[in-house]
Amino acid sequence: MSANTPTVTGLERDAQQAMGDHKVHPNEIAIGVVIGRASEYFDFFVFGIACVLVFPKVFFPFVDPLKGTLYAFAIFALAFIARPIGTVIFMAIDRRHGRSVKLTTALFLLGGSTAAVSFLPRYDSIGITAVYLLAGLRVLQGLALGGAWDGLASLLAMNAPRERRGWYAMIPQLGAPLGFMVASALFAFFIVNLDEADFIDWGWRFPFYCAFTINVVALFARLRLVATDEFARMMDLDRLRPVPALELFRHHAGDVIRGAFVPLAAFALFHLVTIFPIAWLALTQTNTSRSPGEFLIVQFSGAIVCAGAVAASGLIADQIGRRNSLIMSASLIAFFALGSIVAPLLFGESAIGQTIYVTIGFMLLGLAYGQTAGAVTARLGNRYRYTGAALTSDFAWLLGAGFAPLVALFLSQRYGLAMIGVYLLSGAVCSLVALFFDRSELRQM
Repeated sequence: MSANTPTVTGLERDAQQAMGDHKVHPNEIAIGVVIGRASEYFDFFVFGIACVLVFPKVFFPFVDPLKGTLYAFAIFALAFIARPIGTVIFMAIDRRHGRSVKLTTALFLLGGSTAAVSFLPRYDSIGITAVYLLAGLRVLQGLALGGAWDGLASLLAMNAPRERRGWYAMIPQLGAPLGFMVASALFAFFIVNLDEADFIDWGWRFPFYCAFTINVVALFARLRLVATDEFARMMDLDRLRPVPALELFRHHAGDVIRGAFVPLAAFALFHLVTIFPIAWLALTQTNTSRSPGEFLIVQFSGAIVCAGAVAASGLIADQIGRRNSLIMSASLIAFFALGSIVAPLLFGESAIGQTIYVTIGFMLLGLAYGQTAGAVTARLGNRYRYTGAALTSDFAWLLGAGFAPLVALFLSQRYGLAMIGVYLLSGAVCSLVALFFDRSELRQM
């Protein structure tokens, strides 16, 4: 081991002894990555859906539904602000105590803070303190998500055959549609089977309560892989070592900034097809008879399409290159945004229009999001790949998705639904400009 490699902790040593000389296949790494990512996205989508269907009534009953939803979306954004801070904090824990301690702490914090939301009293019981507690738990979620970065996606890419790098790069991204499917299915079940009073009283709490169990399962799936000899060898070669953030920015500040803009189209679209449509439907009372529970089922179907598109993005990237694949998907999102500007009522007027919007949106999301993991790591050398990929992803989420539901709802209510297309178009243009100036995306690392 090199002098700079962190000391192996007792937890890691026990896990390594349990693993023995077991050789981990890339497919096993892929399963662990998908389980881990799905648990993270489950936590975030549960919170996002509740921002629309629950929090305005439970925590913000003192304002009208629109303001209550905007306030909830402001709290939603806090996690994205806290996420890069969490990455810096937990990278320090990683360097001092090892990755097993980091992951265990982060995932217990993530699952615990999400589960704790289910026990929060209502505003009617303790007043504004309930809002402060909700905001505090949301910040803890963001800090924990920053610490949940495990490097397994990079390990997967390094163990993948060169001619299939695009395919293996998309595998971690499958966690997003899977996490949304579980979250939307749980909420849809309780909304459809409970009356509104029971749902607001206790039904909404169950998805949050499930988070702790899901994160414990994800923790063991990840620790099993972190303890492998392959992972230790990568650490020894300085390929997956955590480095201080200041050192990273001294050498790769420009790469991190450019990398944050490359996936902006996908991240802007992310919440515009998941969280925002639920808010629009709940607040505007369109002339369709579709309830929020029924619409969640439609979105569940859209997430299945998204998962298929994520898989397709891997095949496409292996044929035409990752950079060309990202340019193609960003261009398609730009055309989708222009269509939303020209025909803004496509989503709002009919059930058929809603289904078309959701299906196309999820398909484009899958094509674009499927290769963003490779995009944010391709420009970084081995030494800075682990920390750089984490912080680049954090800033991309902050710029592209953190405030998307808040901004989209505000603009659509103030200036009309066509502004959603303008907002999405700006994200697509940022991605295309970043790709134009950054030729390093041609490297398939």
